Amino acid sequence: MFMGAGMLLVVSSPLMAADAIVAAEPEPAEYVRVCDAYGTTYFYIPGTETCLHIGGYLRFETRFGRDEVGSSDWTFWQRAQVSFISKSETEWGTLTGWLTYRGEAGSASDNVVFLDEGFIDIAGFRFGMQYSWWDDDPSGETDTVASNETKHNSIRYQYETDNFAAGVSVDELEDEYETKPGEGPNDIGIAAQISGKSGGYSGYLLGGYDTDTEEIAIRVIAYADVGPGQLGLYGVWASGANYYYEDSEWTVGTQYVWEATDRWSFTPGFQYFHAIDLDANGDGFSGGDAWTGGITIDYQIAENFAAKLSTQYYDSDDADDDQLEGFLRLQRNF
Repeated sequence: MFMGAGMLLVVSSPLMAADAIVAAEPEPAEYVRVCDAYGTTYFYIPGTETCLHIGGYLRFETRFGRDEVGSSDWTFWQRAQVSFISKSETEWGTLTGWLTYRGEAGSASDNVVFLDEGFIDIAGFRFGMQYSWWDDDPSGETDTVASNETKHNSIRYQYETDNFAAGVSVDELEDEYETKPGEGPNDIGIAAQISGKSGGYSGYLLGGYDTDTEEIAIRVIAYADVGPGQLGLYGVWASGANYYYEDSEWTVGTQYVWEATDRWSFTPGFQYFHAIDLDANGDGFSGGDAWTGGITIDYQIAENFAAKLSTQYYDSDDADDDQLEGFLRLQRNF
């Protein structure tokens, strides 16, 4: 009996000594934190000190004008855009990464998705695909103050304060165009700008040099708070046809933004073009003038949802170019 009890004890002892199964402690969950260093729309990427903003818009338009699509004088058109903006602090200042994708569709078979912007920004320098200062036009829809594509692979530097900015950029002018016979893409342009504001006044001076055509374009835009709205004046001059501006030898225009209520604003505008025809060799401009006038109406339907109606009339010495055109737009921002 003693040995049997001992044997039982020996046999059963491993079971008695087994470790108890203990459930692992759950990992603490890291919730998304708001990053208010760059505005209320940023949040911290979990596990990092990098702040991220996600935004964009959906836009639907009905466009109208002579032969807008083929022989049709109107068409539906849509755009969808999303942007990712990352920011973090370094010993060189704020490091920004900007990525924007855009999709545009005229129909189910006529649509495209592409990289709209993608650049790195730090210490005043910006590298990558970006919109140039030539894209900074008046807020209305009457003006034409730049030619060709205003987005480039560029390297730029800009110094800026709250009331002053100055910068220079080197742009790869890579898109197809032929201002002069034999020209093509992959040329270099140099742009420089200076701007400032004081009280209800602001102004911009911009210049661009196309190294291929060896021509320059200079643009001036000024704004002033006048009465219940803002008056804008602008002008462009080109020494000869170039990538930055080639629509005319010179042009001047004006607009007035009247914010009638919190929801309604009206922007009438007018622009005059002198010498809109290119010389046969593309070196300069010759006779032929034109003007355009119209109005843009904005209505804030609801928060982040707005409508825009633009109607413009264009008249030139080339009678076939006279036409009424415009669009009706609905846009939902997020």
